[in-house]
Amino acid sequence: MRSISEVARRVGIKDVAQEAGVSLTTVSHALNDSLNGRVNAETRERIKEVARRLNYHPNRLARGLRTNSSGMIGLLTEEIATTPHAGRIILGAQEAASRHNLTLAIINAALQADADERRNDVVALLDRHVDGIIYATVYHDTVTPPQELLSVPAVLIGATDRTGKLPSVVPDERQGAADAVRDLLAVGHRRIAFLNGCEDVPATRGRLLGYHDAMAEAGVPVDPRLQAEVESEARGGYAGTMRLLEQGGDPTAIFAYNDRMAMGVYRALAERRRRIPQDVSVIGFDDQAPIPESLFPGLTTVALPHYEMGAWAVETLATLLGDEAATADSVLMPCRTVQRESIAKPHKTRARTGTAAS
Repeated sequence: MRSISEVARRVGIKDVAQEAGVSLTTVSHALNDSLNGRVNAETRERIKEVARRLNYHPNRLARGLRTNSSGMIGLLTEEIATTPHAGRIILGAQEAASRHNLTLAIINAALQADADERRNDVVALLDRHVDGIIYATVYHDTVTPPQELLSVPAVLIGATDRTGKLPSVVPDERQGAADAVRDLLAVGHRRIAFLNGCEDVPATRGRLLGYHDAMAEAGVPVDPRLQAEVESEARGGYAGTMRLLEQGGDPTAIFAYNDRMAMGVYRALAERRRRIPQDVSVIGFDDQAPIPESLFPGLTTVALPHYEMGAWAVETLATLLGDEAATADSVLMPCRTVQRESIAKPHKTRARTGTAAS
């Protein structure tokens, strides 16, 4: 049994090196995930296992004094901490930060903040001596980051840099929408309506392009009566669906710009005695909890890759911090479809009178 003094003694890097039978330098490279290739994968994992077994934790203060590094990165958000999507972004970022022995500091900025407020938020993180900053936006958009953001390695989530200086990760709206429409086409739908949002943002443009991509690939002409631009909320989905039905497009499937809009689609179809999915299939976008699983039947929808974007941002930032010569490209993150019960083959015998078949 170890004595009290032995238990209290902090395990150091020398203990790990001795137990693993390697040099102090090798332990340092392995535990800091250095990207210079000096430690092979097998040795790296063996050293990490020894460190876990000995309950070794790096002395951040000492390492910071040696390297002029705090081991902390900042996450600056635009009210994303109050949105349903925030948890997944933060979780992805936190878990990736933990893998790199980094601490995440979060500042929640106002959505309508002006340039001075944005600058002040960045300065607040810099005052905390963060090594790098992740700048996340609520909406997929193009932004001009504060100049102060360029003083440390930085990456963007959900937005692209208008100046082209910072790497970014954004959801591939076009691919996600095309895949949603392909799922409808695959089960036999041809009268596929698209209710798009009315805001001129990358998401509305990308999802519209994806809709047309999939229809064109299948050789299916798009009927103008099957498209509408409406408010991207439940009331917009309701009004848009009523408009589609009144225009005589007679859709067998409706692709809604987002899940909130899909709630309105469900209500409008119920009022018109159209069953989902027997009479009309419905698919949404965002996978915004708890909407898809709260609807009956459960809504098939395209998930925005929030967790993956958060993790990518930290992994990319860690690469930039670990190698001053490293560069990073901006990426489009794929969006996967989450299958539930709102899609079925078109009901060929349904009467085209606005009521459900008996």
